[in-house]
Amino acid sequence: MYPDTPSQATRPRPVFLPCRWLPALALALACLIPIASAQEPDLSPMLPRNRFRNGEETLRAFAPVSEATRHSIVKLNVDGATVALGVVVDTNGLALTKASELKAGKLTCWLATEQEVEAQLLGSDAEEDVALVRVHAQGLKPIRWAAGEVSVGQWAITPGIAETPHAVGIISALPRRIRPQRAFIGVRFDSTTSLPKVEVLLAGLSAEKAGLKPGDIIVAVNSAPVTNREQVVEILRDFGEGQTVKLRLQRAAAQFDAELKMMVPRSGELGPGSYFEQQLGRLEGEVSQRAEGFERALEHDTVLPPWLCGGPLVNLDGRAIGLNIARAGRVTTYALPASLVQRILEKLKARPVRTTETKL
Repeated sequence: MYPDTPSQATRPRPVFLPCRWLPALALALACLIPIASAQEPDLSPMLPRNRFRNGEETLRAFAPVSEATRHSIVKLNVDGATVALGVVVDTNGLALTKASELKAGKLTCWLATEQEVEAQLLGSDAEEDVALVRVHAQGLKPIRWAAGEVSVGQWAITPGIAETPHAVGIISALPRRIRPQRAFIGVRFDSTTSLPKVEVLLAGLSAEKAGLKPGDIIVAVNSAPVTNREQVVEILRDFGEGQTVKLRLQRAAAQFDAELKMMVPRSGELGPGSYFEQQLGRLEGEVSQRAEGFERALEHDTVLPPWLCGGPLVNLDGRAIGLNIARAGRVTTYALPASLVQRILEKLKARPVRTTETKL
């Protein structure tokens, strides 16, 4: 036996409580728990709202970035209402912004100097939804573009004309093609066969208007032969609303051609549970009017309202890594990468200048 081990004679005997006492003991312990909890410090206090990612204190931490860029940004108004941000791209007052947000009316810009000046729309690139604007002001500072590629997880900051940025986030996906909004020709295929065989025509859409009938089989789309319905769906996915596709169809022993315009149906026209209906419910918050159909766009998780698109997305060095082009989801914003934006700028500068009127 070890020296420090008590002998059987001196070892305390265990105490057993009668079973009838156990409920009373449990109740007493339950009453003591709140008292003990109240005496212990809160080891996990709630984070104050001003320290959330877009809280005031957090945004102040990025103030040096905003200070380095705010004189390269303008806030665009139409008839006094703010519609977008813009980024200054040269010393002569040229700026880029989001085209689809510029409605008809008088176009003006607010500057970081708290001045409101007139502006003029010079042209736009409909494919990428970018507009070129001339800001009638002196001393504007062109944005500095970042060189190299972005990385997933790096900081992405949306500055404005204020001393602190509007929002901060991180890059969540590298530049990729963003397909156009889902548009349709207005058919449902027969699910009992792999052939692209029309089973149902949707009322009011282009297939019905073009004279297609149940039983017709699509054999080619824009001269490309197809043998199954998945091929047709994949090809049509690249076409947006208003674009025309040419189909060759088989009806009985004869073939014929039909031109159909892609259409985005109204809510309810495709039926509950359809892809389109699911897309209508994918957002919590306002989405940009044009949020899809870009050649290349990087994705970040900043929550931006549509009127904060059109301005630069910058890194911690204050250099622009892209142009915020669309609020696309609850926590999804797209930005055109810097290399694409600069290519669009050169193309727009080479086009003839529009009228000098400030009315759009």
